[in-house]
Amino acid sequence: MLIADGRRDMQTLLLRRLLDYCPGSKSMGTKLTVYPCERLQQLNALVQIAQWKIVMEYNEGKHRSAPRFHQTNRIMTWHPPEESALLAVRRRVMNDDFEVSFSHRDFPQGTEAALNALDEAERIERLLSVFRLDSRIQYVNLTAHESPVRLDKELFDLIALCIRLADETEGAVDITSGALWKTWGFAKRQGQIPSAEDLRRAREQTGSHLVELDETEQTIRFKKQGVELNFGCVGKGFALDVAAEKLRELDVHRFLFYGGLSSMLASGTDWKIGVAHPLRPGQRLRELTLKDVAVSTSGSQKQFFRHGGKRYSHLIDPRSGQPAEKVLTATVLAPTATLAELLSTAFFILGAEKAADYCSQHPEISAVLTIPRENLSDLKFGTLERLDNLCVVELNALAAEGQ
Repeated sequence: MLIADGRRDMQTLLLRRLLDYCPGSKSMGTKLTVYPCERLQQLNALVQIAQWKIVMEYNEGKHRSAPRFHQTNRIMTWHPPEESALLAVRRRVMNDDFEVSFSHRDFPQGTEAALNALDEAERIERLLSVFRLDSRIQYVNLTAHESPVRLDKELFDLIALCIRLADETEGAVDITSGALWKTWGFAKRQGQIPSAEDLRRAREQTGSHLVELDETEQTIRFKKQGVELNFGCVGKGFALDVAAEKLRELDVHRFLFYGGLSSMLASGTDWKIGVAHPLRPGQRLRELTLKDVAVSTSGSQKQFFRHGGKRYSHLIDPRSGQPAEKVLTATVLAPTATLAELLSTAFFILGAEKAADYCSQHPEISAVLTIPRENLSDLKFGTLERLDNLCVVELNALAAEGQ
């Protein structure tokens, strides 16, 4: 596997020609890794090309299967298919790693396609980020309570989908919960217990009923001052879906595209991923084979704070204004990464019973939830496995294979 930061300076020329310059690089047993310069002191580098170091590992002519690629710091892990060496192009987007992996041998145009895709992911960040003063969403949040704001079709359709999902999930996933997120201190990554008055005010500023969309005029209006849209529950998934179209435009149709710690889009061939055990770092709870499907995991292992001996998750239930507590992790497989991320958040907040109700009515959606045993007694739909002090719930498992 070859991994590189996805910046355009010298990338296209370098990445297109690396496999030709490196002897043995086209054999299945070869692993190529390109590291940025800041890691040079950690490596015994063999060759330097421009700003990169190449480390080549040979299997002395023995054709072994492609090496597993472990990322123990992630909620999900994956290892590549065995058919050919892979090239991965990575860039920092939305404060996390976005990476496209594909076969360089099968898709020599893949480098340019991957760079186009990462450019598109950055465009979505500029559109949706609440941390950028120049983003369209910041303008909406500041002015939509005064008068309707016209949106382009892309953003209008995304907001409409989010509002529909809020209705379908009884308000468990709601992009209007920006005020709650700020009140609990997660906007500054400084968790805090809000006062009763601050929490009451934030709850009054939350709810999809406070958003008015005009489909004819393509406008949005807030019915109350203080309403704030936040796309933390869907932004990376939406960026994956939009950016993946740039890969398909250049006929790259077999790829794995992940965004951040927890969202992936698998296309064209079988990709195996592992769902991490929420209580045992480095261990896999399940292994799934994905093809033409997206997957997203919601959990609070990374973002939380403690106060008075109690642990508070960054995932807030918009209906109560309190951090969700029922579920440890919720992994959802869906036709799109946008839908997978929205529903993983919703299922984390709803719990197993309500998630099972949703999946029983939507056979195209699969889910794997991990739940403390004391939080689950019985299940009317799906399969239930008890592991020590943990319950693992599987819903519509066959959808993982695109069936």
